[in-house]
Amino acid sequence: MDIPYIVEERADTGLNNVKLGIWLFLASEVMLFGALFSSYVLLRLMAVEWPFGVDVLNVPLGTFNTAVLIGSSVTMVMAYASLKMDDFGRFRMWLAATIGLSLLFMVVKGFEYNHEFDIGNFPWTSTYLAIYFTMTGLHALHIIGGVVVNTYLLFPGSKMWTTNKAQFTNRVEAAGLYWHFVDLVWIFLFPVLYLL
Repeated sequence: MDIPYIVEERADTGLNNVKLGIWLFLASEVMLFGALFSSYVLLRLMAVEWPFGVDVLNVPLGTFNTAVLIGSSVTMVMAYASLKMDDFGRFRMWLAATIGLSLLFMVVKGFEYNHEFDIGNFPWTSTYLAIYFTMTGLHALHIIGGVVVNTYLLFPGSKMWTTNKAQFTNRVEAAGLYWHFVDLVWIFLFPVLYLL
């Protein structure tokens, strides 16, 4: 049985199944993070006092991590573009760079968490820290998910390149859309938690 619209676009949406599926999934993710950001705003507006992120968190490390994630978005685009140019070797190089930058982000975040724990800042210490650890922790789980998917596409999943290039390219594009969403969430998290 042949499943339609794996590569071709659907007439009713103008998207193939993979792209339609990832956009629907990302819509649910927008609702999840939208609820968390809304909760943050309500809690902050109703609080008698609220710390400034620059007084609690390590802004230089947060800035470095922001640059790392923006760089990983660039390398993800380059990986996808390499497939579109039929250059599988460059695709592997750029996707490996994306995974490497993702892991670097997680290592830096681990150092940040460790420092906060060392000085006695835990999620139960204050509402601000509860929000910080909840939102950045959930974001870190999304990073781990992206690393797992990209690692699959780099190693065992890449065998599809030899049998069905168009379908493999669609999968990489969907992984890229997810990755850009994860980066975009951080671009909102960084100023809200670290700078305001």
